[in-house]
Amino acid sequence: MNTPKHADFFIRLIASFFDTLFLAVPIGIIVYFVSGGEWFDFETYRHNMQLALAGDTRALSTQPQTNLRWELLFEFLVLVVTIVFWEKWGGTTPGKKMVGIKIVDAKNYKEISNKQAITRSLGYIPSTLLFGIGFLMVLFRKDKRALHDLMADTVVIYENSKDN
Repeated sequence: MNTPKHADFFIRLIASFFDTLFLAVPIGIIVYFVSGGEWFDFETYRHNMQLALAGDTRALSTQPQTNLRWELLFEFLVLVVTIVFWEKWGGTTPGKKMVGIKIVDAKNYKEISNKQAITRSLGYIPSTLLFGIGFLMVLFRKDKRALHDLMADTVVIYENSKDN
């Protein structure tokens, strides 16, 4: 039986970059302006960058403040928009579509359920909090699955490509 070819770490990284560019950044800009600038303190960030570029070793001693309410709104909107894309585009987002990969159920290689989509999205939290190891697992696993894939019972495959 032919099984679809599992997407490797680097193609997934490229897709993630495009998704950040085309989904997260626009959502972030909207949330920033809707918050009236309360979401993130860009002035402290700009000041820290100037200090760092000037060689000041104390540049990171003061971090920009974020407003938790606006941060949660941003995270929620990214989650919702991502799930909408997965639902409407059969397991893809703009970034995944651009590089020709999609998310499917790990057992039957069919479209993922809403439960899997939500579990997978929430699984990004431990994948990230574990120093990114949840994402790096893709490099070392034969099935190319990340922690969030294991949690949701999903796999990322190349569209229109088969392994023998």
